[in-house]
Amino acid sequence: MDGDPAVEPELDSFSLTFPLPYRVAFIIVLAVWAWGINLHYLYLIGIDVPSLIRYPGRSSPHHPTHHLSTYRLATVLSSIFAFALLVFWAFTHRNPELVLAWDWLPLTYLGVLLGILVFAPFFKSLSHGGRARLRATLKRISVGGLAETKDGKFGDILLADVLTSYAKVLADLYVALCMFLRSEGGGATARPDRNCGGTVVVPLVMALPSLIRLRQCLIEYGRVRRGRISETTGWGGQHLANAMKYFTAFPVIVFSTLQRNSSGGQPPPHHYYQAWIVACVVNSLYSFYWDVAKDWDLLLFDSQARSSPELKAFGLRRRLHVGPPIVYYVVIAMDLFLRCTWSLKLSPHLGRIADWEGSIFVIELLEVFRRWIWIFFRVETEWIRNTPGNGLDVDDILLPDYHNHNIQGPKYEDDD
Repeated sequence: MDGDPAVEPELDSFSLTFPLPYRVAFIIVLAVWAWGINLHYLYLIGIDVPSLIRYPGRSSPHHPTHHLSTYRLATVLSSIFAFALLVFWAFTHRNPELVLAWDWLPLTYLGVLLGILVFAPFFKSLSHGGRARLRATLKRISVGGLAETKDGKFGDILLADVLTSYAKVLADLYVALCMFLRSEGGGATARPDRNCGGTVVVPLVMALPSLIRLRQCLIEYGRVRRGRISETTGWGGQHLANAMKYFTAFPVIVFSTLQRNSSGGQPPPHHYYQAWIVACVVNSLYSFYWDVAKDWDLLLFDSQARSSPELKAFGLRRRLHVGPPIVYYVVIAMDLFLRCTWSLKLSPHLGRIADWEGSIFVIELLEVFRRWIWIFFRVETEWIRNTPGNGLDVDDILLPDYHNHNIQGPKYEDDD
């Protein structure tokens, strides 16, 4: 159990076996596997994900498919991860002093992982084109940028949405680096100190992905207002409503931080907790509604259209590619449950209790799982919007200017 008194106050037993840098690395590697499975299943049901994100198709049938290239990259990353973790266990034997002394080893692996995945231009046989595209997209969206439709706008939105699910993982990455670089403390493998670098830095890191998506929504709204407003594009109100959804994450983080950083050793004022609960409810329910009604174009919340005989099933839509109706109902229920759990993960003050270290990690995994499932249905919706006979009404359209799905964006060499 976390918080083993035998290793207090430097370490909890969960961190003895699975230190914070390895937990961050594990979730990153898991994301690569998850993306490969997304690509693979959507390919099997006839949805061309590369065309939606303006990624070039294979120039030869002898080249591996995109999901196979992703699996190869994930296999390499997983092999290095397993080797690094086994070496760490062999050197430390769960001895607290050795775990603290070898803190540079997991950080070295984390640097190698990020170098291969994002920064390194070498390893051209290892999904070089995909990694180059990832670097370019990250560079653009890191400041809230958004490509034009013909240059891969949907890919930018998809990646930025994924980053919102990795907000706590990014914060943990910062915490591990901060603990390693500071002069006092036990290092990167010690009990995570989420006040490292100051009381507001970690909350700011967690807020950054939502801020990026908020700015993208405002960019989209500006493009609509500057262009020719028509029945198809609307006046941009949905982009403002979408921006408001991301804004609702900020009160959750703010009130959680106020609770965590109460002064004088006194419990935080009760009204902070009440405000935090209200913020969590608003964020969770608003996000859940947006997932179902806007990101997935399901008609569950449309009292007039949800019973239409033209639908495949009650509250869904006319075209269903991912699976039978029961799959959609299960996913809707799961999304509601995990949306509520995700609000807890946005709360830095929960890390104050050592017993929650393992639980925080599980919550992070659950959010990655929720986002993985979300991608299937979000990509399916975009595919329906881009293919003939979609049968959508104007009010169902979230993203305007989506017709030119055959326009290719920048080219990347990827012959692996």
